[in-house]
Formats: sequence, C-alpha cells, structure tokens
Amino acid sequence: MPIIKSAIERVKTNEKAQRRNAAQLSTYRTAVKKFEKAQLNGSDDAKELYINAISAIDRAKSKGLIKANKAARDKSRLTARLAK
Repeated sequence: MPIIKSAIERVKTNEKAQRRNAAQLSTYRTAVKKFEKAQLNGSDDAKELYINAISAIDRAKSKGLIKANKAARDKSRLTARLAK
C-alpha cells in the first residue's frame, strides 16, 4: 500500500477507471455478440443490432479501449456479415 497521499489517491483513481473501462469493454463485446447471434439465427432486428454494435465499436475506440485499426477491422467484418 502506498504511504504518500497522492499515490493513495492515484490508486483509487486507477481502480475507478479500471471498473469503468471494463464495463464499457463488456458492453462493446456484448453488442457485437448479440448482432452475430441474431445474424446467424436470421432475426428481424439484425439491422438494429448492427447499428448498436457499430455504435459500441465507435464508442470503445473514442474512449481508447481499442485501437483505430481494430475498430475498422471489426466494423468491416460486421458489415460483411450483414451483407450475407
């Protein structure tokens, strides 16, 4: 455990950020999985889930959770799946 006050505060801040980042990353992954599952089952709301997944990818990229190339690659793959 840190002794210096600023280090103690930094630990708290880092833990808070870690929880927030983990939640946002989980939301992104869940949105992508929901779209993929709907696409395989041929659901009617696949288009809506596609839009939600693309939005989640963009949000994760803007927060710095994933890199720009990964975001572009994921979006490209989802778009190709939607076209099938």
